[in-house]
Amino acid sequence: MPTSAARDRILDAAFRLFYARGIKAVGVDLIIAESGVAKATFYKHFPAKDELVLAYLDRVDDVWTGQLHAAAQAAGPRPADQLVGLFDALSSSCRREGYRGCAFINAAAEAPPGTPVHDRTVAHKQAVLAWVRGLADEAGAADPDALARSLTLLLDGGLASGALDADPEAATQARASARILVAASSG
Repeated sequence: MPTSAARDRILDAAFRLFYARGIKAVGVDLIIAESGVAKATFYKHFPAKDELVLAYLDRVDDVWTGQLHAAAQAAGPRPADQLVGLFDALSSSCRREGYRGCAFINAAAEAPPGTPVHDRTVAHKQAVLAWVRGLADEAGAADPDALARSLTLLLDGGLASGALDADPEAATQARASARILVAASSG
């Protein structure tokens, strides 16, 4: 869909509000008020709230996936190092002001299975799992599927723990655990 200044303002407001308050707690009228657009303009860009939620999740996906990839690449060229390094994205996220955990886990908790919003959260998690699985394979893991699943569970647990107990050190422990799992996986 082509972008416009009004669409961007709507999406910016939704991004802030959905993450801070939750998707169900934020109504269209509040997003319209916060974005400063007319109701007709809002509905021109997003005929239904779910369409806005999907656009929000797409934006979150772009940001989070970018952070994961950047953290992995910053760890160096070796896939094994990248598997551990991707946890640095977790560390920076958990320390962010207003951190409320994983936007996808939060959205999944609010959307019934089988809905487009829930399906989008599942697609994101599957894409991260596939990427990590690819790195695990490149790293020579004896069982890339098991390593990828373990690491993504650890990543999701770190995201949740960082929000639930408000302890940014959860990310440090998750990274240390990832290092152990990666080292043990080389068979």
